[in-house]
Amino acid sequence: MIVQKKVTPKKVIIYVVLIVWALATILPLLWVINNSFRTSNSIIADAFSFPKHFDLDNFKTAFEKRNIGQAYMNSLLVSVSTTILTIAFGSLAAYCLARFEFRGKKVIYTIIVGSILIPVFVTITPVFRMLVSWNLLDTRIGLILPQVAGNLSFTIILLYGFMIGVPKEFEESAFIEGCGVLKAFVRIIVPISKASFATSAIFIFLWSYNDLFMSLIVLRSKDVQPINVLLREISSQYGTDYGLMASSITLIVIPVLIVYMLLQKNIVKGLTAGAIKG
Repeated sequence: MIVQKKVTPKKVIIYVVLIVWALATILPLLWVINNSFRTSNSIIADAFSFPKHFDLDNFKTAFEKRNIGQAYMNSLLVSVSTTILTIAFGSLAAYCLARFEFRGKKVIYTIIVGSILIPVFVTITPVFRMLVSWNLLDTRIGLILPQVAGNLSFTIILLYGFMIGVPKEFEESAFIEGCGVLKAFVRIIVPISKASFATSAIFIFLWSYNDLFMSLIVLRSKDVQPINVLLREISSQYGTDYGLMASSITLIVIPVLIVYMLLQKNIVKGLTAGAIKG
């Protein structure tokens, strides 16, 4: 027996809003991808027509003349390293706060929560002086370390909200079997918390990948500059070459889409997993 769901005005309004929202998000991306296969003159003449044939000259120019391949590798290296280090340190800190009782625990957690309210622009001067004193200016590690520090608070809070709701009986059974604290964390907590780990990884990767401000402050040499800095140069030096700009934006968006497609199932689950306890 097929049960037909009742269509209410509320559902119709919700679906209409969601469809409009989806179109407003997807259509600009499709427009940029379409124009990435066209010449600048054809885009100026008619920006909304389809190309008669797919021209790859813009992508060849991006890789050959603008060295976008090196910028790609720099962005991926920095973003992946930032994500791994932040998850590693943040998960251990969240586990300590969720499982152990020690003096000053509430104060530490309050400081972590409060640190989210501090914008990166306020800390840029001391961070810059530290990087100079450590000889890390104009290096990838000099960009990775501030990004890790900037994402730790968010990661700790997100993972703490989930870990505190995990029953302690799972770890107690592991302790009975002879596991230590670190071994129980790796074998019990990490697999259970994979949804929250995936959610944290998505936000950290995207934040690092799109961080233009810190990249401009820390990096000087073109050999270590990420792809978002390169796009800024293209838009300023080649402002009339819309085909090159569209192809560069398309190349920049590809890793973001891949990350979302691989981890999208865990986004909502990871964000809501720690909302209900008990």
